Amino acid sequence: MFIPFFYKLKDVGIPVTPTSFLTLQKAMSMGLINSLDDFYTCARAVLVKSERYFDLYDQVFAFHFQGIPLPETDGFEVDEIVRAMLDEWLKNPKQLADALGIDESQLAKLTPDELIEYFKKRLNDQKERHEGGNKWIGTGGTSPVGHSGHHPGGMRVGGESRNKSAVKVAGERRYKDYSTHAPLTQAMMGEALKRLRNMVPTGPKDQINVDETIYRTMKNGGEIELIFDRSLKDRLKVILAIDNGGWSMDPYISVVQTLFNYSRAQFKELKTCFFHNTIYDCVWEDPARYRKPVKIDEFIKRDPDTRFIVVGDASMAPYELMATDGSIHIRERSGKPSIERLRYIADTFAHSVWLNPVPESMWGYTHSIVAISKIFPMFELSIDGLEKAVGHLMSK
Repeated sequence: MFIPFFYKLKDVGIPVTPTSFLTLQKAMSMGLINSLDDFYTCARAVLVKSERYFDLYDQVFAFHFQGIPLPETDGFEVDEIVRAMLDEWLKNPKQLADALGIDESQLAKLTPDELIEYFKKRLNDQKERHEGGNKWIGTGGTSPVGHSGHHPGGMRVGGESRNKSAVKVAGERRYKDYSTHAPLTQAMMGEALKRLRNMVPTGPKDQINVDETIYRTMKNGGEIELIFDRSLKDRLKVILAIDNGGWSMDPYISVVQTLFNYSRAQFKELKTCFFHNTIYDCVWEDPARYRKPVKIDEFIKRDPDTRFIVVGDASMAPYELMATDGSIHIRERSGKPSIERLRYIADTFAHSVWLNPVPESMWGYTHSIVAISKIFPMFELSIDGLEKAVGHLMSK
């Protein structure tokens, strides 16, 4: 009965190996596994080599031992559509609060994830158009999703587990946020840091590696072989520009800053700056975007080998990107459209990328995302996306 389980793990993309499966069989033959709970823990420890696959493992386990259906492609599409809709709403909290009939302070009590899960649950339950009431998605009423509704507290979907059996634990999907396709979270920091470690120092190998030299000399029977490494002074310079001007970006700002701050050892110099929606004449060194502006034209003075990384949802009204002086902030009036300034940055720094928390499947629905992705190589702000972005930044 365990062979189909092994193959299902492979089918969903978990890199399990025959050797690890034989190790699991040996543990069973030695009497180390005496219950389904034991098997759940032991199989995950032996077969799954990275926490990024824990969520997939739980889904397959629940499917194999209790018949809980694996997620369908349609389900993923609903996830992305709902998230995209709420992303648009959350860019204007006042408009969303007005639509829901509540104050902004009350709306702030609901996290985006709570709104998304509530919305999805209502979509799954609802079979027809509804108007009024306190449960369905529609117009009027007191539901926290829909139009012209009122609901001061909202509700959290999901209950507390009472039976901590292996199947129950697997069904809870406690590691959903560890998915390589999910937006970056604090829980995924370790996996993300592994990707940034690929940003190795460059330059000539002019620093002797003492330990490796001794090892090679001993292996050569006393004949000296000098081994050199690249000098630490050749570490990369990175400019990190973060969009911190909207609710849709709030969940990612601290994660991105922490991620790159932890990676300072990989960089000779890390400069963090901030902007709102898109870049015009300047960016700011202070998160409030008020006291320390840095002119874009000054970037030409920097080392052209600097890696320029932009983090933002790239979602805005077309005029903000295309119109001369299109910024919604009156003091940002450079006389040039933002799209020209973005091209200037991309031309100045050959190694540049844009990390976007919006799922890639939704990019084609937003004009500004499509336009910006033609200027900067764009990658999802996820583990997989970060790995691809690092590979691009390190390409010659």
